[in-house]
Amino acid sequence: MSMAEQTECGLLVVLGATATGKTRVGVKLARVLGGEIISADSRQVFRGMDLGTGKDLEEYGDIPYHLIDILDAGAEFSVFDFQQGCFDCWQQIRNRGCLPILVGGTGLYLDSILRGYRLVPAPEDPQLRRRLAPLDDEELRRCLLKLKPNQHNTTDLQDRDRLIRAIEIAEAEKASPPEPLPDLAPLVFGLRWPREELRRRIRRRLLQRLDAGMIEEVETLYRRGVDWPRLDAYGLEYRYIARFLRGELNRNDMVQQLASAIGQFAKRQETFFRRMERNGIAIHWVDGAEAPAERILAQLEEGGWRMESGRLVRRA
Repeated sequence: MSMAEQTECGLLVVLGATATGKTRVGVKLARVLGGEIISADSRQVFRGMDLGTGKDLEEYGDIPYHLIDILDAGAEFSVFDFQQGCFDCWQQIRNRGCLPILVGGTGLYLDSILRGYRLVPAPEDPQLRRRLAPLDDEELRRCLLKLKPNQHNTTDLQDRDRLIRAIEIAEAEKASPPEPLPDLAPLVFGLRWPREELRRRIRRRLLQRLDAGMIEEVETLYRRGVDWPRLDAYGLEYRYIARFLRGELNRNDMVQQLASAIGQFAKRQETFFRRMERNGIAIHWVDGAEAPAERILAQLEEGGWRMESGRLVRRA
């Protein structure tokens, strides 16, 4: 049979909202298929942010993982940095004859890979920043939309610092066209739970992580020089625990508000995934409660997918 009659999946993807069980599923798939995991989580790149980001490193066992614990907390890490790191890891994993498996819930990171954002390096430009400084937020928004009408990340339009940075990036893209991207031929699976059950899972996991020392984790980060504004910027667990540590919330209010905020975040993730589907990303959804790894493997088999010499292929 000729190679023209063979289809190859170059990247298996497992996505889902927080607390859907993505890591466990990704590890099971990697173990069966001979894969390595690339994390698509915007906070798991940072060392010392373990409980608050749900790294669950003990679940990996002997399965190699990438883009986790690669920077000190407080360092900068952009979508461009993630995309470049992901492509580098993808190539290295392929060179080893293994299957790259992208696992995570940061929608912008996932979308940058699956829809191939054309990004370029964009160091800070002091001269541009001086020109932008006198402009108010509405003028900055108009400036950004003129440069880049189709915004991947609408939060850039709401925050002044993000607006200025987005304009800086857009100007860099205009001056230096991005390099071509690899053809990943991804196959995407998503995990989902009924809304009420996911809320229960979120609350149960939150209480477990608080018992395991999540407050102490945030205290340690602060003592090591990660200041309050940076912890607040990391959101969710770090934001609300920082407020508790500063005496702005009592423990009970912190837990209640944080559980609610994580639930709202999960809802926003699901909305982002639906937008990805509308933009042409095919996501094969599986029920998180019903042996999802086994169902994914069954769907692969039913679809004619097989591992051959470290490649996931389907023959006509």
